Amino acid sequence: FHVKMHVTFPSISFASRCVCVCVCVCVWHLKLEQELEKNKALTEALQILATERYDTSLSRVRKSPTPSALTGDFYDAESGEAPCADTPPQLGTLHPFSGMGASLCSLKALCPVLSSPRSSLPAPMFSRNDISVWSILKKCIGMELSKIAMPVMFNEPLSFLQRLAEYMEHTYLLQQANTSTDSVERMKCVAAFAVSAVASQWERTGKPFNPLLGETYELIREDLGFRWVSEQVSHHPPVSAFHAEGLKEDFLFHGSIYPKLKFWGKSVEAEPKGVITLELPKHNEAYTWTNPTCCVHNIIVGQLWIEQYGQVEVINHKTGERCSLTFKPCGLFGKELHKVEGYILDKSKKKLCAIYGKWTECLYAVDPAAFEAHRKADKKSAEEKKTKQGSADEEPEELPPPDAETVQVIPGSELIWRIAPRPDNSAQFYAFSTFAMQLNELERAMEESIPSTDCRLRPDIRAMEVGDIDLSSGEKKRLEEKQRLARKNRSKSSEEWKTKWFAQGPNPHNKAQDWLFSKGYWERNYNQLPNIY
Repeated sequence: FHVKMHVTFPSISFASRCVCVCVCVCVWHLKLEQELEKNKALTEALQILATERYDTSLSRVRKSPTPSALTGDFYDAESGEAPCADTPPQLGTLHPFSGMGASLCSLKALCPVLSSPRSSLPAPMFSRNDISVWSILKKCIGMELSKIAMPVMFNEPLSFLQRLAEYMEHTYLLQQANTSTDSVERMKCVAAFAVSAVASQWERTGKPFNPLLGETYELIREDLGFRWVSEQVSHHPPVSAFHAEGLKEDFLFHGSIYPKLKFWGKSVEAEPKGVITLELPKHNEAYTWTNPTCCVHNIIVGQLWIEQYGQVEVINHKTGERCSLTFKPCGLFGKELHKVEGYILDKSKKKLCAIYGKWTECLYAVDPAAFEAHRKADKKSAEEKKTKQGSADEEPEELPPPDAETVQVIPGSELIWRIAPRPDNSAQFYAFSTFAMQLNELERAMEESIPSTDCRLRPDIRAMEVGDIDLSSGEKKRLEEKQRLARKNRSKSSEEWKTKWFAQGPNPHNKAQDWLFSKGYWERNYNQLPNIY
């Protein structure tokens, strides 16, 4: 073959130049051979997978178009329509997840047996640099985003049901509360658990997939001492119910979440409505609380960043004690960013203990008098600094937050919680924690026991996890259309949707409307489950 060289070698002989040319050509030829070998191996693997898929598929499949995830095409989840066509399968063109649903053999092929929990995802996250966010969201200002079918490029490869399971990352706090003999000490642990539940959202700017009606998720962690089950019990409004229990019968943790998402031009606000309940049978105690509001800033331009704000009140319904916490908004110059502070109060509202820290870092308990003296001194110092620097006219959300500063520890404080460090590869994998990395892991042993509605089997999430964004987009639209069609068919036949594992009713401790676990899930009798995938 002929090679043109556009490089000059003014200081070496003609023979040396020839040697350099030969070396360059050999290196280039070797790399070409390596790439051809990789391509050949990949082609053979896909051919085997396609053949397997063809042999086990139905005679006909409905093949949905898979527009590029970067086109920005989307439609309303309630009333929008997507074109489709019925075509026979053709060997060599089938994708593992094409057609009416992912075949189980294809899912198995993408999910090899793993003897130990994984520390990364199968593929790194894709770049969002080429996405025109404004072209997509400009029609959604002031709207509730849970009613809009958003493009898949906004997502992370987890269902919201899996995202909820991240509450359990710091389960040791519940076990620690159970072993404590003092109610205030137990409240410290429970309050820290409530704060740790939102810690996983730090730097998580991807949106979890909206669960399909009837979708479920289970998680058993013997090493952490709990088992968890959740179900999407309502689609409009979207409600996710969950129930977790200690393997040593040391706690029950349950609740239902109705997330309301709104787009306000420069930010997306998520208000997680719903009741969260913790029961400690050993002490005959029950605690309830709600989560703070989460806001993602700079959606259109600039660096994305997250803040949590609002009041969280953890109530001990037996003793009347409560922990009133304030998740502080960012404020000018980001001084209050990530801060959490409040008090544990007795039933007569006497301050028993002060709680302070950052939901992204750690939480401390200290005597109320020491906390108030420190806060007073800190406020005076801030006012003096503000006087010297003057004020700024910029809105805080237009500016990226400053680098997180460590919590200033007040003398005499007790550390009650510290966030688990993120793995080194977290930035490559949607800012996941080690715990989150393992949530969608599917081992062969699981496939024999989990129901067909488990979100580990969702083809759009599985496709995104392995890095196929176009396929994920197509499968997401297909599942949304299938769900919409099922709803129309139920309305024509006056058939009502029946939940499988949860029943609606009043919370036994604060009488608020809730969804309670009706048991039976762990008996592994999964007959008559809906075909949602």
